[in-house]
Amino acid sequence: MVLRISDEKRVRTITLDRPDALNAFNEELYDAAADALLAAAADDSVAVVLLTGAGRAFSAGTDLLEMHARVSDPAFVPGKHGFVGFLDALADFGKPLVLAINGLGLGIGATMVGFADLVFMSTKARLKCPFTSLGVAPEAASSLLFPQLIGRQNAAWMLLSAEWISAEQALETGLAWRLCEPDDLLAEAHRHAEVLAARPISSLLAVKRTMTAPHRDAVREARERENACFAELMGGPANLEALTAFAEGREPDFTALPPGW
Repeated sequence: MVLRISDEKRVRTITLDRPDALNAFNEELYDAAADALLAAAADDSVAVVLLTGAGRAFSAGTDLLEMHARVSDPAFVPGKHGFVGFLDALADFGKPLVLAINGLGLGIGATMVGFADLVFMSTKARLKCPFTSLGVAPEAASSLLFPQLIGRQNAAWMLLSAEWISAEQALETGLAWRLCEPDDLLAEAHRHAEVLAARPISSLLAVKRTMTAPHRDAVREARERENACFAELMGGPANLEALTAFAEGREPDFTALPPGW
């Protein structure tokens, strides 16, 4: 199993459970996480979802070894939902979504913050959007949601630089709502989730719907723009160099790429 699920006081805790891979999303985990969100959305006994990670990472993003296979192996078989289906489940999730970011979050481990309603972070956690270091484009409507959430220049640095953002920076910019000591993180996030879960589910749904409805079309359009750019760049010279370097355990060298790349 790549997920653990537990229920307490109308809060469903979903724990990403590939600790040996730093909870990187392979097709199996994307499918399982999408199914878990869809099931929670349909379950009248669940008021709030709390999402966290097992081990020392929240999520290291998309599994790069599997990404390399996707672009290089004609026999690669995608999952039922995959990355796009997981994003659909996040974007359509109508109940409060609380993140407890227990460790490093890369790629989707960072960009899913844009879909969260409350974000708690360990003081030891950090976030990174590695898109330019992988030779690809942003994802998960982060090109829209991050400027809205943390301002244009903070978002520009995070999306363009592929540099780490500390927990303190996340709090200062608005990516995180609360910082907690590592041993206190899950309990504190769950305590706040329980406050929400004690309210009428119908009212929670109405509040979230009215907050997200004005942005739904813009989120869809941002994802379409990002997907088009991602498809154009994935498998290109910069992306192949990045993935090959990762597989070979070295830093990528983009200096020898063709002009324009």
